Amino acid sequence: MLVALTYDLKDEWRSRGYSEEMIAEMDSSVTIDAIDASLRTLGYETVRIGSIFSLVEYLADGRRCDLVFNIAEGLHGLLRESQVPALLDAYQIPYVFSDSFTLALTLHKELAKRVVREANVPTAESVLISTAADLGTVDLAYPLFVKPVGGGTGMGISGLSKVESVGELREVTSQLLAQFAQPVLVEQYLEGREFTVGITGTGEEASSVGVMEIVVDSACDGGIYSYKSKQEYLEVTEYRKADGEAKERCEAVALAAWRALSCRDGGRVDLKMDSRGVPNFLEVNPLAGLHPIDSDLPILSRMHGLSYDDLIARIMASACRRIGLCTS
Repeated sequence: MLVALTYDLKDEWRSRGYSEEMIAEMDSSVTIDAIDASLRTLGYETVRIGSIFSLVEYLADGRRCDLVFNIAEGLHGLLRESQVPALLDAYQIPYVFSDSFTLALTLHKELAKRVVREANVPTAESVLISTAADLGTVDLAYPLFVKPVGGGTGMGISGLSKVESVGELREVTSQLLAQFAQPVLVEQYLEGREFTVGITGTGEEASSVGVMEIVVDSACDGGIYSYKSKQEYLEVTEYRKADGEAKERCEAVALAAWRALSCRDGGRVDLKMDSRGVPNFLEVNPLAGLHPIDSDLPILSRMHGLSYDDLIARIMASACRRIGLCTS
């Protein structure tokens, strides 16, 4: 079976003048090398395509493959993660991970929250701010948490994201609207512990890889899991294997959200407990980072006894069963 890899490399976008924060979601050659090597170890033939621009050339030349392992993040707009899957849909080429609709839905954090809330999954109350005039619609008790509605990898999240007053809310919201040119999500701040849950599989076959608690040094952005603390995780962030009742409650909420949003094959669900210890849905990452050392999903997988090759194997098994390329 020929598996093509689609992805966006940091170096490519960096050479075009984009900032480190703007390309934070992009991948390094280390990640692509690791995925490629793992797929070959599992017995697949591979070909590297790269970004959507390279994919367009590949398809226009009449070349085809059996399956695409897609981790292309895209760059511009709230449909950026959907661009490659939508193009593959047009050519009827199957691919690993979620479809274009789910990727568009989940990138918009407020719409994702509405879907999981409708499915009775706990999630903090929130308001979407598109212009400064919308601030008058915020009727939530402080403190609040503010972030871009379509950011990833901590983009736009800092020690200023937790706001304690109307003045702070106005200042931070105005800054984010100007900087990221997208709506801002204002949420009721959740004061409890923070977790991320790794998931592989699709629908009722989805299962947890494991649960990891995230504890950030209070000296870094006030203990917030921000863009800065994610980049400097070795110095300021502690990852702990979750077990017992906390693990079970987190897995139940994460799997309910995963299924409500129709996510496929593999990814992560981020949760935070409220003051009563109830895990609340924060967001889902259906294109979770796969750097073999630094990304949360491989980290928590190792923590729970699953090697990198095993993780890729579980993802591929889900995709192949779903598409009908294999039965096991």
